[in-house]
Amino acid sequence: MPSETLWEIAKAEVEKRSSNGSESDGVEIGEKSVFFIGSKNGGKTTIILRCLDRDEPPKPTLALEYTYGRKAKGHNIPKDIAHFWELGGGTSLLDLISVPITSDTLRTFSIVLVLDLSKPNDLWPTMENLLQATKSHVNKVIMKLGKKNSKASSEMRQKIWSNMQKDHPDREIIDPFPIPLVIIGSKYDIFQDFDSEKRKVICKTLRFVAHYYGASLMFTSKSEALLLKIRGVINQLAFGIDKSKSICVDQNKPLFITAGLDSLNQIGSPPVPDNDIGKLHARSPMELWKKVYERLFPPKNTNTLKDIKDPARDPQYAESEVDEMRIQKDQIPPVHSCIF
Repeated sequence: MPSETLWEIAKAEVEKRSSNGSESDGVEIGEKSVFFIGSKNGGKTTIILRCLDRDEPPKPTLALEYTYGRKAKGHNIPKDIAHFWELGGGTSLLDLISVPITSDTLRTFSIVLVLDLSKPNDLWPTMENLLQATKSHVNKVIMKLGKKNSKASSEMRQKIWSNMQKDHPDREIIDPFPIPLVIIGSKYDIFQDFDSEKRKVICKTLRFVAHYYGASLMFTSKSEALLLKIRGVINQLAFGIDKSKSICVDQNKPLFITAGLDSLNQIGSPPVPDNDIGKLHARSPMELWKKVYERLFPPKNTNTLKDIKDPARDPQYAESEVDEMRIQKDQIPPVHSCIF
């Protein structure tokens, strides 16, 4: 047989890559996405800037923002790319969660939930709304992916158990989040001055939620040492750097628990008197923890907790001259045209 020409070899290589690309839904190896969601003004932007070594003051996030980072793997090797998405507005813009999470990006996607520890009454509603909305959308995308690539969908569902040892005693109880999840408690410098009983309830509750979802949990503040630890965790999600095995479950110190290293036995039961547990009617462990948490930290009135849907009316984006022109425009009566 005649030897293949250079053109034929190149053509075969392109076809081979195209075939592999269809199996992996077009996701290029070396590219990962990290989506930051969480409390309004909770410090998401600060964490992203620190991870990217950008020395600039954080600005309020309007709606959905994107940036990226690169990391060299070696000499003459293409750099890995990390896509960073950030959802602003706390829980007011849940519809935008679907923008970055698609069947093309899902297999290399991670979620970072940043919760403001200094506002414990807002913590559970923020966490619950964001995780429910994200999980619902991710499951829809996985179902869609499964219709055109059942193998990829199956691999994803198996992968979510990778952080949990096969002989872990809680394996039958927990319900891992469909994609990697990290929960970060921010503003620890304020939180550490809380009453010890309040800190105990918040720590135990977040440990349960993180463990139930197969997530990592860690606290941070403006401390350089804590930010460096968080940076290491984010780099692991973004660039595949080795995962930290360190652990701290002491409620008097910043928590740092890698996914799969905690247990319900270590966390203990919900912090409520035994004779009161029977009075709390709950259909699931998660609901029981919610009821216990909200006894100490009742959520604010729904009307005050509800974020402003229109960012143009959000006080943090106020600009006097623009706002005055907007008011004048709103006051002008509409002109109705009549056609005879």
